[in-house]
Amino acid sequence: MAPAADFTQFGTLMERFQQSLQALRELGNVVAVGRSGGSLDKIGDLAESFLDTPQMEQCIARFRALPGGAAMMDERYQPVHPDLEELARMAPGSLGCVYANLIRGFNYDPEFFRPRPVDVAEQWLLRRIASTHDIHHVVSGFGTERAGESGVLAITASQVGFPPYVSLNHAAQLSSYRLQLPRYPAVSRAISHGHTIGFTAAPFCTARWEEGWELPVQEWRQRLGVIYPADLESYGLVVP
Repeated sequence: MAPAADFTQFGTLMERFQQSLQALRELGNVVAVGRSGGSLDKIGDLAESFLDTPQMEQCIARFRALPGGAAMMDERYQPVHPDLEELARMAPGSLGCVYANLIRGFNYDPEFFRPRPVDVAEQWLLRRIASTHDIHHVVSGFGTERAGESGVLAITASQVGFPPYVSLNHAAQLSSYRLQLPRYPAVSRAISHGHTIGFTAAPFCTARWEEGWELPVQEWRQRLGVIYPADLESYGLVVP
């Protein structure tokens, strides 16, 4: 019979092997996102590569530790968004009106995220964060170009360590610094800006946006404590 120490060593090696496989899958998905120019389908693949991982487990624990986070997750909060036409008729400057103008102006699909079985906590969290991503753009003021995207991702990456966003921003900094140096100042500044919002404002991921479409964006910022929105930066949001 093999000594107990041999089984312990074998278990450690297998754990490291699984971690290496996960890292390779993650790297492959990040590379695929870059090569596709930010394809939503490839981003979905990256997000799903973190299901049943220690990174997602930690993210869920951080989310549930936020005020209101556990209650939101347990009820699987996900109201249906109103029709864009209805939102567009709201007062100018309201969250609903600005959001609708953003989606229509860029011809986005408001239902771009993949259908997921929300009875599973981590699947619900992926859906919740994906379905409110463009709302985060509106409230934070980050634009939809490369640097602005990195900035808005940094908010949720810093607040709950959402694995796909952490990975995408690591890749954005590395690729711009090594391969597209002129882009690096804007990318790094936007990520730093997003971290600042993430550390100083209330969590975006637990906000119940759908219960305040009619509120002015500025009021949402005041409620959350967004002191330094990105509107006036070079990577700020310009709604068509």
